[in-house]
Amino acid sequence: MNVKIVSDGPFGERAYETIKKKFECEYIILDTVKPASIDELAEIPKEQLEKINNSDIVITYILNPDLTLDLVEQIFGKVKYIIIGAWKGKGLKNQLESFENVVCPEIMCELEENGNPIHDEFVSKFGKPKLDIIVENDIVKKINVLRESPCGGTDFISKDLLGKNVKEIATLAGLRIQHYPCRAGRIRLFNEEESGRYKAATYHHDAFENAIKRLLVKK
Repeated sequence: MNVKIVSDGPFGERAYETIKKKFECEYIILDTVKPASIDELAEIPKEQLEKINNSDIVITYILNPDLTLDLVEQIFGKVKYIIIGAWKGKGLKNQLESFENVVCPEIMCELEENGNPIHDEFVSKFGKPKLDIIVENDIVKKINVLRESPCGGTDFISKDLLGKNVKEIATLAGLRIQHYPCRAGRIRLFNEEESGRYKAATYHHDAFENAIKRLLVKK
């Protein structure tokens, strides 16, 4: 699978570092040409556009909403699936998701299967956290990350929770993901910062809770 991460600024580099461990991945910072007037859109260089078009999955962290929409309109019929990692406003979300191969998650660690084979292949590795744990005498000995948040936070907190008491890890996971630090609020421009962070904390807490439940069923 070929994944392109496209940004016009400070976000996307952590997703690139995480995703490239599992899929062929490239990080593209748009080298846009400034328009002649404020009424015109910045122009995306043809070389970069051609590179983006040659993708299975495109993930955008573009903060400029007009540029996001312009890019999607140019590539939606040429790439297999587009995930919008940064967007502003419900109106833009609805407009972007009117394209059948585009999704705008509230935060990237909520992604789950939706029936599209390309999207689901990606989400089998990255999205809503899922993991298994190995415990000896109530102490966590090993954590297998089955699906991790694209930012790398799941792997970060999993390493931190080794050696902890199994009864504590779900609560600790929810706290530690915010120390990564979680950027959910910063790139979810329409939302309160704490709302995005709260969701990320909840998803990681639940992932460890579910892992503990599966462990108890095995016993």
